[in-house]
Amino acid sequence: MAPSAAPKALLHVVCRGIVRVALPPERALRYFTPEGERAWAPGWDPAYPAAPEDDTALGTVFVTHGHGHDTVWVVVDRSERSMRYARVSPDVQAGTVNVQCLADGQATRAEITYDLTALRPAAQAALQPFADGYDNFLKEWERL
Repeated sequence: MAPSAAPKALLHVVCRGIVRVALPPERALRYFTPEGERAWAPGWDPAYPAAPEDDTALGTVFVTHGHGHDTVWVVVDRSERSMRYARVSPDVQAGTVNVQCLADGQATRAEITYDLTALRPAAQAALQPFADGYDNFLKEWERL
């Protein structure tokens, strides 16, 4: 009997980049929160299963729709200059998004990290193009 092949590992990517914002870090971070992003990102429309008093509070859950699927987000960490979200698109991908706002003169250098894993082989097809286009993705954020 021939040995069976090990299952192929699902694709995992870590994408890091910078978005410059013409505000101090304490004010710039707001633009990377669920409601703050709504103000500048076309199509960003978070829905809250339980309406939070503060969209940045730990444990806040919101859902977005895009690219043909829903994504569930949870605020898992925050500070005066950073936000961290866990996110899951069922049967597609799961991971974290981290935003760290650092002073850059009178402005902010926001370091954005997406750490994502495809949840099934068919989902790998979308994850690699995301990683390949990540720099352009952040340039568009900066432009907006």
